[in-house]
Amino acid sequence: MLFGIPERKDASGSGGIDPSGILNVAIRDVVAEVGDSTVVMGDLCLDEFTSHGHCGVLDASGNVDNDATLDAYAKMAVAQAAAGVHVVGPSGMMDGQVGVVRRALDDAGYIDVSILAYAVKYASAFFGPFRDAVESSLEGDRRAYQQDPANLRESLREVELDVAEGADMVMVKPALPYLDVVSAVRQRVDVPVAAYQVSGEYAMVEAAAANGWLDRDRVMMETLHSIKRAGASMILTYWAVDAARRLHQL
Repeated sequence: MLFGIPERKDASGSGGIDPSGILNVAIRDVVAEVGDSTVVMGDLCLDEFTSHGHCGVLDASGNVDNDATLDAYAKMAVAQAAAGVHVVGPSGMMDGQVGVVRRALDDAGYIDVSILAYAVKYASAFFGPFRDAVESSLEGDRRAYQQDPANLRESLREVELDVAEGADMVMVKPALPYLDVVSAVRQRVDVPVAAYQVSGEYAMVEAAAANGWLDRDRVMMETLHSIKRAGASMILTYWAVDAARRLHQL
């Protein structure tokens, strides 16, 4: 999954749509390097490109304008597809985002580009290290459009809507604090279920291991096994390379 950190940001997040923007350039470069030997995914969200740090375009009152944001997502999806991406990951949690992206891709002739829908993305405190890494300029919070950590029923409704709109895969984010949600989603839908082991989950283990409080490699594998056991068929993790090497040695 590729993300981009632009040199300049603006209110509309235009750098995410610009074919010469950092993310679309990165997609082209990676695809040129790896071809079809691995799946190249692109994050489809405006938050890294907006001066206010929100996942969408703001209206005159300073609230995220869902419909205006969908228009931007459609253009961003086509730009990533033109760059060669195999999978787009709409992660902004806007209502109707999967259907809009699917139609835009199909209309532009990119019928084989798949959609990994961030169907269940919580307004979580576990995203902190990632936001620091991407130099987030977030003003306020995202509770108006990301999900309530206490509300499972809403999460399952969001999953069903995304599948109905054409999602090829759905994802739960974060993973470890929401293993029950991963399990419930797996039981609810027939499409592949992914789980995103986010930066805060990774950082906690790495920090504890650096202090000598636990065995890093064993805890790494335990966490990944727990996510798999809960029902995830795919896991996005910062330990992907380390885990793959360890599994290859077994």
